Amino acid sequence: MQGEVLTVAEVAKLLRVSRKTVEKLIYAKKLHAVKVGRVWRIPRAAVEAFLEGKEYREP
Repeated sequence: MQGEVLTVAEVAKLLRVSRKTVEKLIYAKKLHAVKVGRVWRIPRAAVEAFLEGKEYREP
């Protein structure tokens, strides 16, 4: 994973949704994320792909 990574809280703020909604998107595999320890990290490129309705592919 390269580039900027965001937390669930940062993605929630960016998308103007709750943290729970972001977690639901992750568990539904609609938003790519990597679990690091007990927390999720989401690549900014994955968020951009989600917003564009495209599938995220790691570089």
